[in-house]
Amino acid sequence: MQSIEQRIAQDIAAKPEQVRAAVELLDGGATVPFIARYRKEVTGGLDDIQLRLLEERLRYLRELEDRRTAILDSIAEQGKMTDALRADILAADTKARLEDLYLPYKPKRRTKAQIAREAGLEPLAIGLREDPTLDPETFAAGFVDMEKGVADTKAALDGARAILMETIAEDATLVGELRDWLWEKGQIRATVVPGKETEGAKFRDYFDHAEPVSKIPSHRLLALMRARNEGVLEIDLNPGVDADQGHAEGEGRVAARAGIVDRGRRADAWLRETVRLTWRVKLHLHLTLDLFGRVREYAEDEAIRVFGENLKDLLLAAPAGARTVMGLDPGIRTGCKLAIVDATGKLLAYDTIYPHEPRNQWDQSIARIAQLTKQHGVNLVAIGNGTASRETDKLVGETMRKHADLNLSKVVVSEAGASVYSASELASKEFPELDVSIRGAVSIARRLQDPLAELVKIEPKAIGVGQYQHDVNQVKLARALDARVEDCVNAVGVDVNTASAPLLSRVAGLSSSVAENVVKHRDANGPFPSRKDLLKVPRLGDKAFEQCAGFLRITGGSNPLDASSVHPEAYPVVERILKQCGREVKQVIGDTSFLRGLKPEDFTDQTFGVPTVRDILKELEKPGRDPRPEFVAPSFAEGVEDLKDLKVGMVLEGRVTNVAAFGAFVDIGVHQDGLVHVSALSHTFVKDPRDAVKAGDIVKVKVMEIDLPRKRIALSMRLDDVPGEARGGRPGARDEAPAGGGNRRGPQGGGRPAQPAKPAAAPANSAFADAFSRALKK
Repeated sequence: MQSIEQRIAQDIAAKPEQVRAAVELLDGGATVPFIARYRKEVTGGLDDIQLRLLEERLRYLRELEDRRTAILDSIAEQGKMTDALRADILAADTKARLEDLYLPYKPKRRTKAQIAREAGLEPLAIGLREDPTLDPETFAAGFVDMEKGVADTKAALDGARAILMETIAEDATLVGELRDWLWEKGQIRATVVPGKETEGAKFRDYFDHAEPVSKIPSHRLLALMRARNEGVLEIDLNPGVDADQGHAEGEGRVAARAGIVDRGRRADAWLRETVRLTWRVKLHLHLTLDLFGRVREYAEDEAIRVFGENLKDLLLAAPAGARTVMGLDPGIRTGCKLAIVDATGKLLAYDTIYPHEPRNQWDQSIARIAQLTKQHGVNLVAIGNGTASRETDKLVGETMRKHADLNLSKVVVSEAGASVYSASELASKEFPELDVSIRGAVSIARRLQDPLAELVKIEPKAIGVGQYQHDVNQVKLARALDARVEDCVNAVGVDVNTASAPLLSRVAGLSSSVAENVVKHRDANGPFPSRKDLLKVPRLGDKAFEQCAGFLRITGGSNPLDASSVHPEAYPVVERILKQCGREVKQVIGDTSFLRGLKPEDFTDQTFGVPTVRDILKELEKPGRDPRPEFVAPSFAEGVEDLKDLKVGMVLEGRVTNVAAFGAFVDIGVHQDGLVHVSALSHTFVKDPRDAVKAGDIVKVKVMEIDLPRKRIALSMRLDDVPGEARGGRPGARDEAPAGGGNRRGPQGGGRPAQPAKPAAAPANSAFADAFSRALKK
């Protein structure tokens, strides 16, 4: 069997020696961002995407090896290990294959087959299987024994059948073959639970639905699973398009492997029924749960990937920069909360205005906004996109017209997660005297200044750019999202003298406690004059410094290189460059023509190769460059403030809020995001919607369809599309799944994050449904 390194190398398209080097670094405490940027020579240039995949595969394969060892030990302790079985276990390359081999030896509760064996019925089972000419009733009569609990021939034959069924169903080769066959031929079949048609109307596209299990898209499977958990749908796995024919083929495969052939002999009918029950009761149920587990894992991985990509786009959205900003958290009855922060994010002032019902203090609110704007030099207003967002946007617009001298600009920003931050322990420590709603306004203002710095204060899952995020493995989701946040923070870099503890804690090598120590040291001793002074921070040792130093920036410090991504360990390379050219570092920084004229090969040594020297030269051209795009604000159409204001055919501008496997959701300013189906993203074929758009993009769309009862808006980015005409798939196709966008404060619409649906009770009188229901709850 291949080594772990060899298997991972195949998965990530790398060489085993590259994988081996990366594993050694990870095991030594190095982080993915550090390895990707500062250990290119060691790993042969593996990037962060390959390293994250390597990390996941390494975790899986090590768990596989641990499980393999445990299984070998268990079987050996039972005294049942054979050379052939050991070889099979050592050759197993998946957890499923391992469990198939272990199944006959796995300790379990006393089964009917075990009880039958204890009653001495195994010879009866073996005899009928090996000699079908025997008459089952006559042969079974010799095994009736009241003392052993075998009351009559029927009980004897039932026990013998249980033994045969268990023996056949635990044949690892058969189980593996049937799994592959069912994966290839299986059809997921969904039907509405009688009486749930009205209650489950949002799932009506799936009331009578079937498609291949191996080809079902992630979002559709998760929609079916959610509908099943809500008691709207019943789901089964048919062995083919024609279920009856498929079951017959399944029985035939079982019979062939068991060596059972119906030739009309006395025991053949009994054996045929045994095969039928083995397939129907044991194997089909077991494999259905197994394959649903597999396809659900695939679906969850895809959903997590989509969430991660959207989160990355949101975190790396264009920052408005160091500007004084007014944050407005819209509200109706309770008023609009207002907060002003300076260029560094420090709170300057706050208030509550009541421009809407029931107070209608419109003019007073305009006057108050203008007064505070003049007083604090505000030049940008961030308006949350929650309830009364468009009305508040209109208020600010009128303020701008009446007070043109203020030179104000306004931007509607996503409130997703703002309520989570405002009620958090972090917000309480930062603003102990402020009302929760005012804290939300502060967050809205800050996330316009620097989305990355503000959003890291919020648990990634609460930001709400996921697809069925409550329906996936929460541990795996949290791990993947944390990795995304870490990659984004380190890609941008962090100013150590202004960053918050939550932002610093996302820097490679810094734990939450060490990040707190950095802030405490900064507060007590003033700004860090150089990177090397970070070593004075309690518990920030040499290893942590190695990992974090290159991602921390010190502007205006004693060494200009401290403001760049050049790692302190590589400063000698810069010194060699300066020595050769006879110039000071300040003279070299930014001199593009000079730097591009240098040959990286001239400055390498045993530690730093061409890749690192090339990175250093590029960084010296523009130290600390921000990889994020320039800030641009969308312009919503006047008079289009609610769903009822929309008309089919309108062309509007909006911002992409979320991208799913089936399309993109766009905020067009009507409190409900519209969907651009993947088929309507471009005039050319789009396989992955993220190839066409990303969260945060500003796009022009045409309104193609409006479904008021279900609050759905179908949009198209092909502005020459004609509403009502099919063209390469209609924009409002059913792939839009009932829980995709429309995000406001919570991940799936509404005023707060949606909670996971509680699994509904399984249909009565169905062992299959009971087992399936239990599996879905895992």
